[in-house]
Formats: sequence, structure tokens, C-alpha cells
Amino acid sequence: MERIDYMVPPFLSYITFNRMGLTARNLKSILDTPEDFEMHIIDSNSKDDTWDYLQTLTDSRIKSKTRLTVNSGPIFALNLNLTKRRPEQYFFSIDSDVLMKTPDWLTRFMRVFNTFPDVGLLGVQRTAPYLPVYPPVIPKSSYGVTYLELTAGIIDAPLDFVHGCCMGMRPELIPLIGYWSEETCYGDAELTPRVMHYTPFKAGYMTDQNMIPLIDIDMTQKISCAECMVQGYCKQDKVYNTCFNIHNNYHKNEPFVNLYKWKYLEFFRELQAGQRTAYCASIYDGNSIANHAYNSAWAMENMNYYIANSN
Repeated sequence: MERIDYMVPPFLSYITFNRMGLTARNLKSILDTPEDFEMHIIDSNSKDDTWDYLQTLTDSRIKSKTRLTVNSGPIFALNLNLTKRRPEQYFFSIDSDVLMKTPDWLTRFMRVFNTFPDVGLLGVQRTAPYLPVYPPVIPKSSYGVTYLELTAGIIDAPLDFVHGCCMGMRPELIPLIGYWSEETCYGDAELTPRVMHYTPFKAGYMTDQNMIPLIDIDMTQKISCAECMVQGYCKQDKVYNTCFNIHNNYHKNEPFVNLYKWKYLEFFRELQAGQRTAYCASIYDGNSIANHAYNSAWAMENMNYYIANSN
């Protein structure tokens, strides 16, 4: 297996919210790989026994475990981790519903980043139960290394963005974009067109010219209690309450998008009109807010939505 040595191991952001059984299964799949990274785990105020399980993990690559007292939504948690990144570090994020099946997944990411210095954002195609439908892409190859370059990144076009389930960013990109937009909290759907249209960098998929993923993942959304590897930590009755019931009760991303899509559209209208730059500030970085556009009313409304509905 080819290994790539790093002066500084990449930063790996892992954010979880309930579904202890799935989190334990999927975290193990990452920690069982031989890759070198610095993992920072955030538990967004899970109501099941996720935090108790996380306390048992002793892998030396885990550099921090943070339990939020209030869940403010996935974007604020991502940005909190991003503030911990050192300037020279690549930043990777893996969602808690992703099981890693490719042992050298990080090496494969870095092979593409090293071969194509104009690529700033790379992601992995989602798998079932999601439909693996690609937006318009073209294969790019050099020295035997291939990825699929996203060609359009049209704002508000269905799935015309790099999925955030397993994603990596080049360190040179981050000073240009700052953070995920807390003003929209639209995640991968806002990050991708912002990178493609308002920075010099390109975005794409870890997939070859034959549409075969370079990194194999599993995105099973539910496992049975009998399949759970951490039953001993579970205090739920497993009949009326499971970690999945709890997750479903508090997972409010879809209604959020339906309610606040107008902010996403207005955000890009302002970008197109030159009323702001591609850099997005964060509540966790006072200097970023002092020196860049930041609609605090929008951001606080988004945060309060999750505080009211996901805790």
C-alpha cells in the first residue's frame, strides 16, 4: 500500500448526534485504518449514550473530544472544529453515518490533491439509501491519477455540489473561504459553488473516469440493536426508545432547509452583486467577524432554530 508522509497530519473533524450504535460502528471503521490524522470529535448534545461511549476511545490519533451543552446545528459544530485547525493542515470531515471501507482512504485523497494543485475541494459520492447521481462532471487525469471535476456547480440546482458526507479541503483554500456559512447553514450546497465561482480552486469527486468511486463507503442509516457493538453502554429500553428513535426526533435539517432557503439564495445574490466576498466569518472567530461581512441576525436565527428544535 502506498503511504504518503505529512509534515503535519491532516485534521479530521468528526461530529456526531445520537445514533450511538451507528456512530460506534462507523468510528471503528475509521480508527481501524492505518492512516495518520488528528481527529477532533464533537458530540452535539446527544440524548442517548453516545458521550459515554466516546469516553472509552483511547486511540492516540484522537486529539480532542468535546460535548456541546446545546446543539446549535451541524454548521456551527463544523466551524468550531475548523477553528482548531493549524494553518498548514488539510481539513477533512466525515459524517457519523459513513462507514469507511477503504483502508487507505486518506492516502487516496492526498494523491489527488498532490497531483492536481488547482483542486481545493474533494468529496466522495454518497451510497444507498441515497441515489448515487452525479451532476455534470468531466474526468481529469495526470500521471495515472484521476478524479471527476465538477463543471457547473449551479446555485440551487439539485445535487450540483460535492457531497459533504466525506470531504477534504486544501489548506490554501481555507484562507479564501473562511468557514461554512453560518448565515445560511446550507452546508455542502453553499460551500461548493462558493469555492468554484469565487476562488481560483476547483471541486470534484473521488471517482475515476469509469464512474467507479476511489473510496468505498457505506451509508446504512440504521442497524438493529442485535447488531450494535456497544450494547453494554446503552441505557435505552430498546423497545420504545432506541438511539435511532431519539435521533429521528431531534434531526431537523430538512425542515430547516425548507424554512430558510431564501437566505441561501440571497447570500449568493449578494456575492454575485459584489456586496461581499467569498470569505464567510464565524461566531467562534471574532477577528473574522470584525473584518468580513457577517449577517449576525441570520446566523442567530439559524442557531436558535436548532436550539429550539434539536435539544
